[in-house]
Amino acid sequence: MEVADIIRAAGESFFQSSQKWFTWLHLKVLNAILRCRTAALGGHVDACSKCGHEAVSFNSCRNRHCPKCQANARDRWLEARGKDLLPTRYVHVVFTLPRQLSPLALQNKREIYALLFRASAETMLQVARDPKHLGAEIGFFSVLHTWNQKLQHHPHVHCVVPAGGLAPDHSRWIDSQRKFFLPVCVLKEVFRGKFVEGLKKLQAEHKLAFHGTLTPLQNPKALAAWLRPLFRSSWVVYSKRPFGGAQHALRYLGQYTHRVAISNHRLVALADGMVTFRWRDSAHKNKKRLMTLPVDEFLRRFLLHVLPPGFVRIRHFGFLAHRRRRALLPLCMRLLAESGRTRVEAAPEGAGPSSPPLWTCPQCGGPMVLMGRLSALDLRMRSPPVPAEQQP
Repeated sequence: MEVADIIRAAGESFFQSSQKWFTWLHLKVLNAILRCRTAALGGHVDACSKCGHEAVSFNSCRNRHCPKCQANARDRWLEARGKDLLPTRYVHVVFTLPRQLSPLALQNKREIYALLFRASAETMLQVARDPKHLGAEIGFFSVLHTWNQKLQHHPHVHCVVPAGGLAPDHSRWIDSQRKFFLPVCVLKEVFRGKFVEGLKKLQAEHKLAFHGTLTPLQNPKALAAWLRPLFRSSWVVYSKRPFGGAQHALRYLGQYTHRVAISNHRLVALADGMVTFRWRDSAHKNKKRLMTLPVDEFLRRFLLHVLPPGFVRIRHFGFLAHRRRRALLPLCMRLLAESGRTRVEAAPEGAGPSSPPLWTCPQCGGPMVLMGRLSALDLRMRSPPVPAEQQP
């Protein structure tokens, strides 16, 4: 079963009941998922280089919200990032927005998600530069996720960071402590302050929209009163202790970089207008459970996580920022080599010229190679004729 099957099962009743919030972007995503790997997008002919067996495959939609199109994109991204990995331990840090900010984020996705990136990145860079903590210039990349296991709105960013950084004068590499990277209690306070200050600035510049129950927040005093309770609670920042090296980090990255809200393998059943899917209960030792939702509610939750057009969900900061990595990344490699750590070749499994082919022949196991491309019209012409008894 696939998400496309659920969209077909919803039918026009879903679109009629969702007119108040349904947009052209939601329609574009649903249409892309429905057409993915079907004759509507054309295809290509592949042949075995050993026995000559031929097979026709349909093209992918390549929409970043499609559950079927992320594996190849992830492998290409990991292959490109493999040469940027440093021969050192890595750290995983997660910054999460409080639940109270979810309605505002849904009404201002581009602004709030961009602020989440900026506030978390500035927090990491500032705390790492402080001599009381690390006293180094760090580099990392961040990935935005907006969902939890139940498909509810849960914006957070995953940051993957080398466990150390460059000294202020760029003369040496400074390693973090073995047990932790940066103090979580400090990260929480700095992140909260930067995010709330950024919200107030966006409101002062009239870049935020307030609709429905949030309309009164257009008044700066009302917004300040609404934000005040957020300072009474601790914001959630998770930091995993430093782990592994380049090879481990590359495998670890694949779990986060190109995820979508829900993958097809988590779907269990579709019957009587209800969808059942698996979810992982992190509050009870990641125990796997089942959840059943009406089709309309399932699709509503799925579409909560459609990102604005052109919004970049993987961003690089510090010495890994695109304008700085050309000069600073080789310097990091050299300093780490001088400290006795050598570069580890970190090519992902299934990628590279020496790796096994992505698709092998079902007849003899030989590699399949591309022979030609087919348009949607070509595929219709190749289709077998409809039997006479089935014709209208």
